[in-house]
Amino acid sequence: MWFKNLQIYRLTAPWTMTSEQLEESLVKQEFAPCSSSELQSQGWASPRNNGALVHTVNRQMLLELSTEKKLLPSSVINQVTKARAVELEEQQGFKPGRKQMKELKEQVADELLPRAFSIQRSTRVWIDPVNGWLVVDASSPAKADEVFKLLLKSLETLPFASLRTERSALSAMTDWLAADEAPSGFTVDQDTELRATNEGKATVRYVRHTLEADDVRRHIAAGKQCTRLAMTWNDRVSFVLTESLAIKRVAALDVLKENVDTSTQNDDERFDTDFALMTGELAKLVGDLVEALGGEEQQKKAA
Repeated sequence: MWFKNLQIYRLTAPWTMTSEQLEESLVKQEFAPCSSSELQSQGWASPRNNGALVHTVNRQMLLELSTEKKLLPSSVINQVTKARAVELEEQQGFKPGRKQMKELKEQVADELLPRAFSIQRSTRVWIDPVNGWLVVDASSPAKADEVFKLLLKSLETLPFASLRTERSALSAMTDWLAADEAPSGFTVDQDTELRATNEGKATVRYVRHTLEADDVRRHIAAGKQCTRLAMTWNDRVSFVLTESLAIKRVAALDVLKENVDTSTQNDDERFDTDFALMTGELAKLVGDLVEALGGEEQQKKAA
């Protein structure tokens, strides 16, 4: 159940809510499937499908935002509306006007909605009261924003801020490549992206390709900066760091899996073991990465 992507936020005040208190707050926004008249429904679901909205292991909390969306393409609505308009013209002897067409289109959408296919997706959230992190398993900030909108509806207050470091990821990654030296505890892997800062935004991507130091330096000397960099932390976790400080393509390496014996555990025990391992390792990774980027930006953290 490892998170694949990390959108990282700092809890700006100590987290004082217990799991029970958080559960009570989240129930107000519990997920319910779309009704026949709804295009989308969103709410908190049970991460373990056992009815509990908060799953806690070693003080680490796991939440899950569930979103159901009905697929009703505008092309389908327009097609049916056009056919209905032809029938209406035959009945009344003249073409429907703009207002009548609008009403007809709304009527068609209402009729088709209950029969529309729906898709469901889940976004997991990790709250780390021990180290003061709030992490969303989302590929983009927009999906993380959905989490925060619902959290703010569920909780009276939510003191958090985006992670900001003294050195920008863009500057640090570029310097690491230019020096051909990763920070302590990290190694550079074979995927990277270098982009020019001028209007042309010329971009060079290396995918599963050895990074030749001289080639990379030439690109940097020509004005390109590193916007994505594949790295490995302590031979335990691989990931891709982006210029926005998002961590993507997170993967636990074999050395972690080999040290965990789950043969005698049931599904619930295996899940808890995996969650404890993930949160323990990723908390250390994030801490080391922040240190490699010069620590947190003090002014922002204090604010």
